[in-house]
Amino acid sequence: MNKPLAVTIGHSACPHDCPSTCALDVEILDGHTIGRVRGAAANDYTAGVICAKVARYAERIHSPDRLLKPMQRIGGKGEGGWREIGWDDALDLVAEKFVAAEARHGSEAVWPYQYAGTMGLVQRDGIHRLRHAKRYSGQFDSICTNMAWTGWFVGAGAMRGADPHEMAQADCLVIWGTNAVSTQVNVMTHAARARKERGAKIVVIDIYDNATMKQADLALKLRPGTDAALACALMHVAFRDGTADRDYLARYTDDPAGLEAHLATRTPEWASAITGLAVEEIEAFATLVGRTPRTFFRLGYGFTRQRNGAVAMHAAMSVPAVLGNWRHEGGGAFHSNSDIFGLDKSEIMGSADRDPSIRYLDQSRIGAVLTGDAAALSNGPPVTAMLIQNTNPANVCPEQRLVRQGLAREDLFTCVHEQFMTDTAKLADLVLPATMFLEHDDIYRGGGQNHIVLGPKLVDPPETVRTNHFVVEELAKRLGVADRPGFGLTERTLIDTMLKAAGDTEGFDGLQRERWIDRQPPFETAHFLSGFAWPDGRFRFRPDWTGSPAPNRPPESLGAQGPVAGLPVYPDHVELIEIADDAHPYRLATSPARQFLNSTFAETRGSRSREGRPELLVHPEDALRESLGDGQLVTIGNSRGEVRLPVKVSDTVKPGVLVHEGLWANSDFLDGEGINVLTGADPVAPFGGAAFHDNKVWLRAG
Repeated sequence: MNKPLAVTIGHSACPHDCPSTCALDVEILDGHTIGRVRGAAANDYTAGVICAKVARYAERIHSPDRLLKPMQRIGGKGEGGWREIGWDDALDLVAEKFVAAEARHGSEAVWPYQYAGTMGLVQRDGIHRLRHAKRYSGQFDSICTNMAWTGWFVGAGAMRGADPHEMAQADCLVIWGTNAVSTQVNVMTHAARARKERGAKIVVIDIYDNATMKQADLALKLRPGTDAALACALMHVAFRDGTADRDYLARYTDDPAGLEAHLATRTPEWASAITGLAVEEIEAFATLVGRTPRTFFRLGYGFTRQRNGAVAMHAAMSVPAVLGNWRHEGGGAFHSNSDIFGLDKSEIMGSADRDPSIRYLDQSRIGAVLTGDAAALSNGPPVTAMLIQNTNPANVCPEQRLVRQGLAREDLFTCVHEQFMTDTAKLADLVLPATMFLEHDDIYRGGGQNHIVLGPKLVDPPETVRTNHFVVEELAKRLGVADRPGFGLTERTLIDTMLKAAGDTEGFDGLQRERWIDRQPPFETAHFLSGFAWPDGRFRFRPDWTGSPAPNRPPESLGAQGPVAGLPVYPDHVELIEIADDAHPYRLATSPARQFLNSTFAETRGSRSREGRPELLVHPEDALRESLGDGQLVTIGNSRGEVRLPVKVSDTVKPGVLVHEGLWANSDFLDGEGINVLTGADPVAPFGGAAFHDNKVWLRAG
């Protein structure tokens, strides 16, 4: 009789680019094999719930399509010709190419390029240690958070907010600009609890009827890029109807009288014309939040990925300041807790070696950088060698045609360290196989919650696969900088030192035993009841858009970004967006898919089969006008290019709005070009970022 496999449970954290940073319980079947992955029930934020794609992680880590051996290109770039190469020879080649690039054009010709394919602090950020030690070009991380973080920070002065657990204590929960069912499932866990236990109302604000909108008691579907107009109308009604908390305003905000005067003309009728919402919808929403002190505003990233995104975030977070929701448990607002964790990454990043005179290149403008745009290169030398970890720019970055054109240059040497043969890996000279999160030690912090979570190695990787940390350390040896600060240490040592410096005296071992550390600040601090984080302690309705500090302010050499002259004095709607016109009558948003996370999981068969295929959501009125039916091929385009894909006729979108869900691989599209052909890389005011959901396009059949 066969005995069942002995299953042990290992503990980890989800490494992916999601605010939830779920604590995980993982079935370990043997030294190399995992089974089911579950949310840790003992963690009071994860609360035993994770998304389906991570629950199926065995499919990804044991995928037959996983990269397992170093591969060197033969033939032309992108032609698909490869030969196996040993690890030592591969790393020798990288070092040789980096040295040659430096000899010809100087150290800034080498550009290590990375982002958030893992959110682990060691495996993600260690590449900077090599960057700084060798004086390679810096990277301005603009692509993801800048509009949201800047908009929040100019109001509050810090990146923290009400305890996210308090969503369960709310009487009204406003989920604004994030499809939480698909992208932050734990938000819905706490929202459902508030509804069940308190009868809380759930309001969802978005641009189409996505899975989260379908859970709402009040669903507000507005035009893309018009969120600030809705926020202004809510505040207008609060002042008009006497639901503004004037005592709170006088004590905690900078210019309530000026704001009230400014909002006098920002009526529901004014906002209706801009947002496409009915006046009655706006009035009903304003009445609900005005009469519900325990209203919790959960503000996402999606609605800020417009050219007026920072303005939209600031306007939305001004609403709870006008209403005084911050006074109450279960009230106030939350976007990110990134300020609270107190972990110093200097040793991991080699910050002691950072030279401020070295140029920074904008991550979002990689297409312009690699195709020789002088301004994008800060008038410096061309980039002729790259190490790419944790990101897939040929698929995820805006202006995709420029990105791919740059990566296809024969005079550019590119080494990609990856888990699958991504669109970027296909254009590389050298591809190195990378570990996954259960195969190495790392540490995580949850921007969308309040825990530091350990992710220790639970299973052995395939013999020919190596960690990001290994690659950085081995290149340092070959490039003569292995003696610089931070090198020569194991992942565990780096984590242990960082934790002890933060006051966690038992370091790695203590965290492994306890599994996570709660860093939630006290109620008064989280709710800014001791004052907002400005010298005068007041929330700023009048932000200093270019003079304020910011969580990710561009380096001084880059300066303020985008059309800063168009930023408003008070919360307001500003038409910095790509407004539809006669030549481009539609607005396109590139929204996330439920089964993918950026381009991750688009390579696993279960996620792909559940998503189906790349499609374009088109409203029935638009489909009728354009003589389109379900499944019919269309081409959509703008000045950046065009993409072909089939139509899905659906009233989930508004007339004049097109939505494409998911970052499908470029090869999944009919012409081998993905949706980011259509998105722009022009920086967003005031501190940069990529406006992925802000595109005017034309549409035609065929």
